[in-house]
Amino acid sequence: MKLEGKVAFVTGGSGDIGSAIVRELGQEGADVALSYVGQKDTADKMVAELEGIGRRGLAVQLDQRDPNSIEAASTAVTDHFGRLDILVNNAAWNIGISFPQLDDLTADIWDRVLETNLRGPFLLSRALAVPLKADGGGHIVNISSVGGLSPGSSSIAYSSSKAGLNHLTRCLAVAMAPDVAVNCICPGLVEGTRMAANVPEPLAEGARQQAVRGRVGDPGDIARQTVAFCTSVSVSGQIVAIDGGMPIGMR
Repeated sequence: MKLEGKVAFVTGGSGDIGSAIVRELGQEGADVALSYVGQKDTADKMVAELEGIGRRGLAVQLDQRDPNSIEAASTAVTDHFGRLDILVNNAAWNIGISFPQLDDLTADIWDRVLETNLRGPFLLSRALAVPLKADGGGHIVNISSVGGLSPGSSSIAYSSSKAGLNHLTRCLAVAMAPDVAVNCICPGLVEGTRMAANVPEPLAEGARQQAVRGRVGDPGDIARQTVAFCTSVSVSGQIVAIDGGMPIGMR
């Protein structure tokens, strides 16, 4: 097992993509903490699933918009496991507002998206920097979106937040070197997820038509790429699109 003895924290680990990442990390030997907002039962089921394969698990409540909640969750994870090797900034929030609907994208919605999707990952990375640096081999993986590579997603706010997360990845790769590698995955449309349900259908259909593989993003591929980043020794500041081969991600 590639990650035996390691401890990971996956935000939004009870969600669609998050749960795939939690499972893959656990199967590779890591003990895993995962956060949830309101779905404690789902998070507890993920913990039970981890324990069923011999891993340790922990579910923590986390509101990424609240700095106090970020500090409390970070402390709970490190106190429980005594260390942290991997942080996966996966939790995010979106809403379907097509780009021309400028008046519908209110200041409150903008703030909720940017605070959840961009400020939250920064504050979590800062709060957990010390344990991640402890043995010189820490990893952060940010889960972004191809909407951060090209102007098309569930909303302008979402694309802007993910573009910011892409560059935050590069900035943290510099700031936390040489002890922590920081990389990023940009999923395209991932069918069947709550996030995909908020993508306007014309955009979703466009993603399906553009994907040269004839299929869009896959949670299993996202999870396996997360493990690949977390087992690398010379990869940092990189952004990988997992979208079925959409031309907008080929850069």
